[in-house]
Amino acid sequence: MTKRHTQTSIIYTAIIAACFFAFGCSNDVQQVRDLGLKKAAKEEASSITAYMSEGSKLKAKLTAPFMQHEIQDTAKMIFPKGVKVEFYTDSTGAVESRLFAKYAVNYEKLGKVLMLDSVLVYNMTGDTLRTNELWWDRNRQMFYTDKAAHVHQQGNNINSVGLTSDQAFKNISFTHVTGSLAVPDSTLPAK
Repeated sequence: MTKRHTQTSIIYTAIIAACFFAFGCSNDVQQVRDLGLKKAAKEEASSITAYMSEGSKLKAKLTAPFMQHEIQDTAKMIFPKGVKVEFYTDSTGAVESRLFAKYAVNYEKLGKVLMLDSVLVYNMTGDTLRTNELWWDRNRQMFYTDKAAHVHQQGNNINSVGLTSDQAFKNISFTHVTGSLAVPDSTLPAK
């Protein structure tokens, strides 16, 4: 009886082991693939107010109703509900220009911000820029775009595809220009 009992025990053990290997080691292929993927760390915040200063002088103030901070290959702050930025002068600390956009992405390591959808920039003298895409280079303190832009400046309405400007929106360089431009009489050649 012991021989038969031993054979039965070996058979039961073999069956249990086979079931363990057949059913216990199955993996979902997608779950295995997902193990190797990097997951982006994501943070969210509401009612954002951020200040940018340089050498103890206030340079800009950013306000936004909502922000997502993603850390992946490139760390970025996304403002999906719009953003407002006020830029300040170096000398007096007064507001020199304002920017509004319905959507913005701040690429932290690049030092650049992409503004999209109904972008509006204006300075305190009334010069106004409207476009649907505008980059702000924080390090060089300048705006630029290669998209269609409309500028209203001292009675002139200038449409262009592409422009660059300083942060104060005082020195603007246009690329492909169309539109009306008022020329003072003193610059016309004498007859």
